Amino acid sequence: MPDFGPDFAHELRHHPGLVAGVDEAGRGPLAGPVVAAAVILNRDDCPEGLNDSKKLSAPRRAALEVEIRARAVCFGIGVASVEEIDEINILWATMLAMTRAVDALTRDCAHVLVDGNRCPKWTYASTAIVEGDAKCLSIAAASILAKEERDRMMIAAAREHPHYGWESNKGYGSAKHLAALREHGATPLHRRSFAPVAQLVLI
Repeated sequence: MPDFGPDFAHELRHHPGLVAGVDEAGRGPLAGPVVAAAVILNRDDCPEGLNDSKKLSAPRRAALEVEIRARAVCFGIGVASVEEIDEINILWATMLAMTRAVDALTRDCAHVLVDGNRCPKWTYASTAIVEGDAKCLSIAAASILAKEERDRMMIAAAREHPHYGWESNKGYGSAKHLAALREHGATPLHRRSFAPVAQLVLI
């Protein structure tokens, strides 16, 4: 079947009022926070070309971020720190970041659509949608905001910790990143609960 991209079907199915989409960026990297975004789109003024952030080129993602921020009803960003990731694990840190993102919305929403197979333990009426960033416009918009926000954080962190290539790998375990870990050790931004970092810290 052809891929027609995300649409508003899920939003309309769950509530005719304000529906937020939520997604995260940064579950897999060895360094840096996990970042979530929540977006309530204006269904009458939605940017064209929204899709799963991983399917978009960097320039297109950056341009869409500007449009989403300007045209959405509202949006919120939530962050869980490296310390929180190491303390409560990446799953619950992701849930925490998502909760903070929805809490940061300036409008109350009737329903929240969450990318993935589970929702945080919160008071919001919500539905998890597997591969929601490729199916649901609100989640696609959230995936773009979360990705762009986290990328900026890692590019800024790369200026303070230049050996690890974060400006390009964004904290993921690339060959350059792993080689720098072995040579220079872990920084305060490394997730010590993640096996590649934990193993090197113990050496």
